[in-house]
Amino acid sequence: MSPTTPLPGRPVRAAVVGTGAIGRGSHLSALKQLAAEGETEVVAAVDIDAAAVEAFCAEGGVPHAYTDLERMLAEQRPDLVTICTPPTLHREQSVAALRAGAWVWCEKPPVPTLADYDAVQAEEGAEHGPYSSIVFQHRFGSGTRHVKRLLAEGALGRPLVAHCQTTWYRDTAYYAVPWRGRWQTEGGGPAMGHGIHQMDLLLDILGPWSEVRAMAGRLVHDVETEDVSTALLRFENGAMATVVNSVLSPDEISRIRIDCERATVELTHLYGHSNADWRITPAPGVSGDEVAAWQDFGTDVPSSHLAQLRELIASMRAGERPRSSGADGRTSLELITSLYKSAFTDTTVRRGEIGPGDPYYTALHGGAPGWAPRTAAVDVEVPA
Repeated sequence: MSPTTPLPGRPVRAAVVGTGAIGRGSHLSALKQLAAEGETEVVAAVDIDAAAVEAFCAEGGVPHAYTDLERMLAEQRPDLVTICTPPTLHREQSVAALRAGAWVWCEKPPVPTLADYDAVQAEEGAEHGPYSSIVFQHRFGSGTRHVKRLLAEGALGRPLVAHCQTTWYRDTAYYAVPWRGRWQTEGGGPAMGHGIHQMDLLLDILGPWSEVRAMAGRLVHDVETEDVSTALLRFENGAMATVVNSVLSPDEISRIRIDCERATVELTHLYGHSNADWRITPAPGVSGDEVAAWQDFGTDVPSSHLAQLRELIASMRAGERPRSSGADGRTSLELITSLYKSAFTDTTVRRGEIGPGDPYYTALHGGAPGWAPRTAAVDVEVPA
């Protein structure tokens, strides 16, 4: 089943895969809000834990509980599948949903590797979908929309210098959970699992990057992945940025700052932002009227799963590729992959450099000595 026309005006039939905290607290709540508006209908949920999915459905008013994804797809034939499972399952589950004709909304990290991402994209419909979109909710909301418009119009002048900071704190108890801190199960360290949101937002605002030079380290935690990374990033428009991703920082903050010719734009928050979290500081000589216009963000629409889902449903109805899918959804994963390659090989990596035949295309550790799991060497694709 592969739709060749946009969805009609009926509610979008949605199913949730993975009934943990993110499925319950973010996906289901957003779907239920849109259901109240007549936009969606949650028809099923899937989890390997039968008791967990039964409880999820009972509490959320979802009519059908499953422990088998393929069976749910065959019996319920949803229009949209939202995936809230660990990253190692995302490729298989996304492909299954797409092949069943459903659109996909998949939690970050999207998939463990660029090879996985390209395999999912290859299953998308050629026209009108179905498409697979990644949850990058920080891109959505009134603040990001306003700042992107100001930059696109040239109101703030050329962007010159940027800072992107995800400095959070995770203690030893966090890494005592067996799947954390491991390439195969967590997908990466703070660059992949934590900083991906701010890096994705920076790329969404500033556009394509051209090259990255990075360092990574294990300064505190006994893990396979890094617990801190830093990077220098150059954009195609000439802007230069510093990027810091850490789980070693007691004073937690998420921050983006962009210095332009005529103003500095700064976003400071932790796990989500609203208009009040943005600040625009003008350069000397900018008129008061211009500054007042810049600082008028309009009606506050916070970044959220709901804001992104609302736009995704509109794209489904129009039969159009949604934002945060395809090449647009791949950009932050490519940057993170390149960051790891740069850090582990002590080289500058350029956008578009990593493809089939590159060991980092199929494993974020790239088989690098001191970083790859001891049993991973045979799994890494080595160039001829």
